Amino acid sequence: MRVAVLSFAHLHAATYIRLLRDRDGIELITADPEAPPGDPTRGRALAERLGADYSDTWDEVFTLRPDAVVVTSENARHRHLVERAAASGAHVLCEKPLATTEADALAMIDACARAGVRLMTAYPVRFSPAFTALRGALADGSLGGLISVHGANNGSNPARSHPWFADPELSGGGALADHTVHIADLVDALLDGEQAAEVYAQANSVLDGGGPTPDVETAGLVTIRYPGGLVAAVDASWSHPPDHPTWGGLAMTCVAEKAIVEFDAFPPLLGGFNSVTGRGRWEAGGANLDAAMLDEFLDAVRTGRRPSPDGEAGLRTLRIVLAAYESLRTGQPVALPTG
Repeated sequence: MRVAVLSFAHLHAATYIRLLRDRDGIELITADPEAPPGDPTRGRALAERLGADYSDTWDEVFTLRPDAVVVTSENARHRHLVERAAASGAHVLCEKPLATTEADALAMIDACARAGVRLMTAYPVRFSPAFTALRGALADGSLGGLISVHGANNGSNPARSHPWFADPELSGGGALADHTVHIADLVDALLDGEQAAEVYAQANSVLDGGGPTPDVETAGLVTIRYPGGLVAAVDASWSHPPDHPTWGGLAMTCVAEKAIVEFDAFPPLLGGFNSVTGRGRWEAGGANLDAAMLDEFLDAVRTGRRPSPDGEAGLRTLRIVLAAYESLRTGQPVALPTG
């Protein structure tokens, strides 16, 4: 199978390249023609460092007719690459958030549907074995009905290494756009795709995590109400300082009728102090969630089945983010269309 990674703008691009490069049966192509000239973290320099074949233009990539593509560009540039991929007959795994506007997300979903290719949104935390167990316990009635969810997704400021994250034209927003979507997607999975009914948000840029002076929010609280009565609260921030022992983390507390369940997507197996670096050391445990997500995508490509989470799941979580920004503008809760 021929797979292309398109753009190295996103932090996860290098991770996907390493994982795909080392897989049997995968012919990997990479391209990053929009990289800033001379940037050692982008373009051909990164591809050579990772040992991946590199194409200089998008046209060159699509001439090679990839079977599937992974879109890891700036958020506002997802649509162009997804539409080009769909037009060439390639299935698509697109980084989150799916887009920066609902119109772009709908256009991407429509382009893939018309071309008969699959569109998957990159939400790796869904593939945590612990989350799978949580979904199973909720589905079989062991927990009773779900009443509320409190989720926290806190991490380092990605704009320190990738400045476009703090450019609202390219990113669509700051910590709310970057981190709310992960928790929203997990709730989406628990509720089998129920679209949120109302969103209220507050945010500021007090916590910058040691990053550049922000033009976007770096921390926020988002409250999401669903038609069935569930209320989810999301703590999203870029609050970790540069010397924090972890890049980030994601955890949820689920309150149900029969039990309270704590979910941690990245439980530490080893903690300590590294005298060489003068910093704390933390080693994550459990499954490689990015690898598990790629397994889902590649299997969907091979079999022709619908991947999960799909483009519609990405659209539902994007609507929550867009409503959160509208709430920040108005200071009021924002109702989402139910149709």
